[in-house]
Amino acid sequence: MVSSQSYAVVGAARFFALLAIGGPILWFHQEEGLFALLALSFVWIFQGVTATRRELRLSLSPATEAATVGVICALGMESAPSILAALVVPPLYATANAGPRTMARAVIVESITVVALALMWWERITSEQAVSIFTWVMAGLGLSLIASVTFSSDRLPDPLAPYRDAQEHLRQLLALAGDLSSGLDVAALGGELLSVVSDQIPNRGLVLYVPRGDSLTPVASTLDLEQADAAACETLAGDVHLSGQGRQDHVEIGQGFAFRVSEQVVVAGLRPASSDTDLPLPLETIAHDLADNAVKVDAALLFAQFRDAATADERNRLAREMHDGVAQDIASLGYIIDALAARPADDAQEKALIMLRDRVSKVVAEVRQSVMNLRTSIGEAESLGAAISNVARHLSESSGIPIRVRLDEQPARLRPEVEAELFRIAQEAMNNAVKHARATAIDVRCQVYAPDAIITITDDGVGLQSARSDSHGLKIMRERARLIGAELVVRDNASRGLTVSVSVKTQRSSVGSSPTPTSTEEM
Repeated sequence: MVSSQSYAVVGAARFFALLAIGGPILWFHQEEGLFALLALSFVWIFQGVTATRRELRLSLSPATEAATVGVICALGMESAPSILAALVVPPLYATANAGPRTMARAVIVESITVVALALMWWERITSEQAVSIFTWVMAGLGLSLIASVTFSSDRLPDPLAPYRDAQEHLRQLLALAGDLSSGLDVAALGGELLSVVSDQIPNRGLVLYVPRGDSLTPVASTLDLEQADAAACETLAGDVHLSGQGRQDHVEIGQGFAFRVSEQVVVAGLRPASSDTDLPLPLETIAHDLADNAVKVDAALLFAQFRDAATADERNRLAREMHDGVAQDIASLGYIIDALAARPADDAQEKALIMLRDRVSKVVAEVRQSVMNLRTSIGEAESLGAAISNVARHLSESSGIPIRVRLDEQPARLRPEVEAELFRIAQEAMNNAVKHARATAIDVRCQVYAPDAIITITDDGVGLQSARSDSHGLKIMRERARLIGAELVVRDNASRGLTVSVSVKTQRSSVGSSPTPTSTEEM
C-alpha cells in the first residue's frame, strides 16, 4: 500500500512537470501542443483525485498510465517538444506504487508506446526527438531509482494502518448515514425489492436469496409457500447462483423462474397456475429496473458482514484477555489458599479457608464458562441447531443438569447476523437456567424454516424472579432480539419453571404447522 507521503511526492512531480511543459507551450503559442497539455493534465488530475479520495480501484495502473503518457507524448511532440518531459513521471509513479520491477515495466511500456506511435503517426523521428525521448526516459529512470529508497521505507507494514483506514471509512459511513432513507435492514430492503418485482410479474410467491458460502439463504418472501414450491424456488435460484455471473442470469422452467438481480441477490418465484407458461418473462429488463434496489440490498449485506466480523473479533479479544488475565489471577489465588489451608491456625480458620477455596473454584468455573461462551460462534458449516446443541452439551457436562435439545431444521440457512443473535439469546437463556433457576431439567427446542425461526428454552426451576441489581441478562436478550426484529417472550410456566421463547417471522402469513422434530438429543 502506498503511503500518503509517496502520493505527495508523485503529485508534486506531476505538478512541476506540467509547469515545465506548459511554460514553453504558452510562451511560444503552440496551440496544437495545448491540446496535449490539457489531455495530460486531465489524466494526472484524475490520478491525483482517486488517490486523494482513496478510490484506488479507479486509478490507472502504472503500466496503463505509462502507455497513456506515451500516446500523448507521441501525438504532441511534433508541435510541442516540451511534452516529452512528461516521460519522467510514469516511472516515478510505478516505483511508488509497486517498486522497481513495476518501474522497469513502465519504462519499457512508455518507451515502446512513444516510439512506435510516433513512427506510425508522423512516419519519422528526428534525431533531436530521439535524444529528447532518451534523455527524459533516463531522467525518469534515475529519479525513480533514487526515490525507490524512500518509497520502500514508506511501504514497510504499519500495524496501525488498518485502524487508520477503518477510521476514515467509518467517518464516511457516519456522514452518509443520514442519507440512507431506507436504512440498512436486509429483510426490509429485500421485501421492498420483492414488492417491485411483484408489481411487474404476476406470481403466487416470490423469494429473495443471498449467498452464504456455497449455498443460498432466503432473506424475504411475499407468501408462505408450500414445502414443494419452496424447494422448487430454491433449486431454480441455485441454478442461477452456481452458474456464475455472466453465464446464466435467469432461468425459466414450467411455472418457476429465477433471475439474478446482482452478484449478491437472486430472486425466484412461481407463476400463477392459470398463467400462460409459454409466454417468456422479461426477466432481463426487470433485473435492469431493479438496479437501484439491488444497490441498497448489497450495501445492507456488506454492513451486516462488517458488523458480524467486528463483533466476532471483539468477542475473541475479550476471551483471550479473560483467559490469560482474570482466570489465571484467580487460579493463582486458589494455590495460595491451598498453601494456607495445609497449615491452618485453628479449626475456624480451616473452615473459612475451605469455604473460600470452594468459592474461588466456582468463580474460576464461571470465568471459564464465560470464555467458552465468548469463543463459541456459528460457522459456515455448522447450523444454528448444531451450535446450540454444542453449548447445551458443555453446560450439561459442567453443571450436571440434563439438557434436552430437539432440533427441527430445514437445510436452508438463516442470515448470518440473525443466526448469531438467536444463538446468543439461546445461550444466555440456558446459562440463566443453569446458574439461577435451580432447575433439575432444561428443555430446548429449535425450529428453523428460513427465513423464519423459533427457539424455546423451558426449565423446571423457580420461575421468574425479581431482577438483581447486577443482572443484565434479560435486558441483553431483548436488545439482541430487537436488532434482528425478533419477538422475545419470557413467562412463568403453569406448574413451575420458566419459558423463554424468541421467534423471527418475515412480514407475511404465518409459517403454519410445524412437522415432527427431525432429531432429539439428550444431554
